[in-house]
Amino acid sequence: MSDKKNHTPSTSPSYVLVCERVWLYHTLTFVAGFWGAFTYLLRGSVFCNAQTGNVVLMGMALGAGQWRHALYYLIPISAYIAGAFFSELLPNPVKHHLPIRWETLLVGIEIAVVVFLGFLPESAPVQVSQVAINFIASMQYNTFRQSDGVAYATTFATNYIRQIGVGLANEVRHRHRADKGHRKKLAAYSQMLLCFFGGTVAGSVASLALAGAAILLTAVPLSVILIALLRADLTTERDLLERKPAGH
Repeated sequence: MSDKKNHTPSTSPSYVLVCERVWLYHTLTFVAGFWGAFTYLLRGSVFCNAQTGNVVLMGMALGAGQWRHALYYLIPISAYIAGAFFSELLPNPVKHHLPIRWETLLVGIEIAVVVFLGFLPESAPVQVSQVAINFIASMQYNTFRQSDGVAYATTFATNYIRQIGVGLANEVRHRHRADKGHRKKLAAYSQMLLCFFGGTVAGSVASLALAGAAILLTAVPLSVILIALLRADLTTERDLLERKPAGH
């Protein structure tokens, strides 16, 4: 996104809300990659950012006749459903009763959860961390949907990989055409994949070095986002709280 677009006066129809800025999506995706590595290495060898794996494991357990084990997967799946449920219902009440957006409150909630998990004893059941991250990851996925005209899923990488394949196919298909508009999305999804990958690398190194306290490191980039969102809500975008972010 160009600096010109970022600094357009907030009264302009072309103004991009802070909660839709590309840098913010890059940061959220990096954090999600970190969470993925953290939960896999330290909290039960599961990926809590998405639920495809849990659905597969639940089906496998049912197929093997392991009924109790299968029912266990209803816990993270239910937490993910709850996250989507609340993130659909809360945005309007929040902006009507608080001087901030739902997106801002959500990042604050994420920081609170991260701090709670960071100080959780290593002896605590891994399910506590799994359910908490399932819940906030679902809310984040359902809240931050689009930036600069490109749809994103900030908590997992499958769509980015697919979209890179689509973009490369368009590169071949349009190689003799002057229109190269597809390159914007190809570059955007490639950047997001790199951010997610970078987060997993950082999460792996930190988890192996710091154990459960490693997740506290993600409070730093989340705090940067929170400060930017609060500043926008309370000053530059105070008159735009009723405006829905793109993708909603």
